[in-house]
Amino acid sequence: MRAPLPSSARSLRRAFTLIELLVVIAIIGILASLLLPGFAKAKEKARSAKCLGNLRQIGLAIQTYVTDNDNLMPVLFDRPVGMFAIGNSMDVVLLKHAGYNKEVFKCPSDRQNIFLQTGSSYGWNVFLNGQPADNLKVLALALTDNEIPVFFDKEKFHATLGTDVDVNYLYADGHIKNQLVVGGSIFP
Repeated sequence: MRAPLPSSARSLRRAFTLIELLVVIAIIGILASLLLPGFAKAKEKARSAKCLGNLRQIGLAIQTYVTDNDNLMPVLFDRPVGMFAIGNSMDVVLLKHAGYNKEVFKCPSDRQNIFLQTGSSYGWNVFLNGQPADNLKVLALALTDNEIPVFFDKEKFHATLGTDVDVNYLYADGHIKNQLVVGGSIFP
């Protein structure tokens, strides 16, 4: 029969060696490096979903604007970088119809501060300025409302998701997409 080990010897048998500890840390580091890109992509998908929600809110603001203005689309222009709000910028014209919430005009993935510089992360299809909402035309093209983009990201804010979904669009029929589809082709 063996004699029991002293308590100091028992604690030595249960302790990790330095090499074992370093191996465990290395394995954790490798696993973390494999998971982090997935977390970043999931985070960007959430931002893109919020961006699509903002575009949906802007679409509702356009609908209430059209209802209040004899079925005519607004006359909007992008505010030049660094300029104060002008009368025809979307953050001025549509603010009331968006419930006075300026954050609706900001894409959460706008890391270039376009919102701060121009009042909106989204661009407006200027070809629709002042047109009757029920008879939209873009450069005399025969397009249906589900093919006419109304608002879109000013930059490729969602590029980490891939080139085919890097820009969000709101179409005249109210649907939103991550790509521009006109006449059966996809424009980057």
